[in-house]
Amino acid sequence: MGEFKRNILVTGGAGFIGSHVVRLFVTKYPDYRIINFDALTYAGNLENLKDVENCPNYVFVKGDICDHALVSGIFSEYQVDGVIHLAAESHVDRSIEDPFTFARTNVMGTLALLHAARSTWAGKQSCRFYHVSTDEVYGALEMDGTFFTEDTRYDPHSPYSASKASSDHFVRAFHDTYGLPTVISNCSNNYGPYQFPEKLIPLFINNIRLGKPLPVYGKGENVRDWLYVEDHARAIDLIFHEGKDGETYNIGGFNEWRNIDLIKVMIEAADRLLGNPPGHSLGLITYVKDRAGHDLRYAIDSRKLHEELGWEPSLQFEEGIEKTIRWYLDNQEWMDRVTGGEYADYYDKMYKNR
Repeated sequence: MGEFKRNILVTGGAGFIGSHVVRLFVTKYPDYRIINFDALTYAGNLENLKDVENCPNYVFVKGDICDHALVSGIFSEYQVDGVIHLAAESHVDRSIEDPFTFARTNVMGTLALLHAARSTWAGKQSCRFYHVSTDEVYGALEMDGTFFTEDTRYDPHSPYSASKASSDHFVRAFHDTYGLPTVISNCSNNYGPYQFPEKLIPLFINNIRLGKPLPVYGKGENVRDWLYVEDHARAIDLIFHEGKDGETYNIGGFNEWRNIDLIKVMIEAADRLLGNPPGHSLGLITYVKDRAGHDLRYAIDSRKLHEELGWEPSLQFEEGIEKTIRWYLDNQEWMDRVTGGEYADYYDKMYKNR
C-alpha cells in the first residue's frame, strides 16, 4: 500500500466534472493512486472513464458516501490522505421534486466523509479535504455588473443550493473546530463532454439533433457564467496542491450569457455541423413555465484564484461550445445510451406538461 506518493479519494468520480478530474489526476500524476468512489446513480457513468480504467494507479469503488462503515474502510484500506469531494445531487429541478434526497447526499454524505477524514488523519501531515461547491449558494445577482466573491453572503434559494450551502458550512466547521485541513471552491456552470443530458447544453444539443422542442424557462432572460469543464478540472488540480488551508476560491469563466442568447449560439453551431440550413432549428424553441425560485443571474469573480494561484480559463466560449457540440454529435451512441430508461421518464415528467 505504500508504493504511491499520494492516495486521493475522488467522490463522484464517474460523474460529469468528477470524471474529468479523475482523468486529469490519473494521467498527470502516475505516482498518485486515484480512488474513484461513486454510487453510480443515474448521472454516474463508468463509460466516461474507459480510457483510464486499466491504468495501474486507478481504482474504482462503488458505494454510497452516506455509508459510514464503507467510507471509513476505504480511508483505512487505501491510506487516503487527500479527498476531492464532488459527489452530490446537483440538478435544481430534481431538488424541487425530492429535497430529502439532496439533504441526505449533500449534507449527511459530506459529514460522513469529514468524520472519516478527521478520524483517520489525526496526527498526520500533508492531508487535504477539498470540497467542491457551487455559485448557487450565494443566491442571485441583479443585472448590475456585480459579481459573487468569496465574501458574498450566502443566500440559497432552492433545496439544491440550500443543501450545498449546508455542506459548505460543515466543511468550514470541521476546519475551525477540529483543525481539519480543508479548502472549498465555488464554481459557475460547467459545460463540455460527458455531461448528463438533463443539463441545458447537452439536452439542447441532443434535441436539435433529433428535431425535438427546446424547452426554455420563462423568457430565457436568466444569465449564467459558463466554464469549460477541463478548465474547472485544472483549477481543482491547482487548488488541491497550492491552495491555502481554510480558504475558499471562486472559479468562473468571466463568460456571462443570457439563456436565450446561448441557445441561439448553440443552434447556429449545431445546425452548421449537422449540415442544416442556417436558422433551421430556431423554430424548436418552446417557452415553458418558469422554474420555482429561478435565480435571475449568477456571475463569479475569479480574481483571487488568478492573483494568488495564477489560474485563468484556457478557452473562449465560442471555441469551447464548438468543441462541445462536436463531441456530442460525434458520440451519439453515448448520448443514446444515457437518454434511455429512467432518464426518458424523468424528462417527460419535467417538461411535457409545462
